[in-house]
Amino acid sequence: MNKRLINWMGLLGVAALISYAVAVIFSPLAYPGYNWMEQAVSDLSALSAPSIELWNRLSAVYGVGSVVSATCVAIYISESKKGSRLFRLGIYLFTIMNWISAVGYKMFALSDAGKDIAGIQEVMHMIVTAGVVLLSIVSLVLLIIAGFKDKSMRGVGIWALVALLMMFAGPIGMAAFPPEVFGVFERFSTFAAVGYNAVLGVYLFNGFKKVQENK
Repeated sequence: MNKRLINWMGLLGVAALISYAVAVIFSPLAYPGYNWMEQAVSDLSALSAPSIELWNRLSAVYGVGSVVSATCVAIYISESKKGSRLFRLGIYLFTIMNWISAVGYKMFALSDAGKDIAGIQEVMHMIVTAGVVLLSIVSLVLLIIAGFKDKSMRGVGIWALVALLMMFAGPIGMAAFPPEVFGVFERFSTFAAVGYNAVLGVYLFNGFKKVQENK
């Protein structure tokens, strides 16, 4: 098929995942004493974190690419009427989640790495997190249901199920295992949405060719 510009924009979802992974892996080099097994990813981007400058550089593509890719996916499936209404609703909610994540975490970054949730900045950070988690779960559930109802969207639904299981593996692991491995399971949750965004980006690049119209 002849790819349009909007199809190529899907590759930004993949670039965003790579950028995020690089930031998560290498930002601790600028944070003396950081223990990735115990500490959250958000500690690396806290305003007082010594790694904030390196984090901002390495995650620059992630910050822009994830939103652009998700938005292009939403526009593409809206204009082409790909999939069912349930499928499109799931995509729209997932896109809104990406916008809330990108804008909310920039506005309300943690003011101090590892600090207790006390000030307004930290409280708002947690509110943004709650919104992101809620929209992520709802959108993924809708996409899973859409995949079960229409076999032409089975692949999108299966990947949504994988992302949802990763998201739940985070809090379950954090509750079941000691704090010494908090960071390990927290990363399951943080990578779930970023990874699924990359998957949708690949589908966009291919024109959702396996997703048939089902109005």
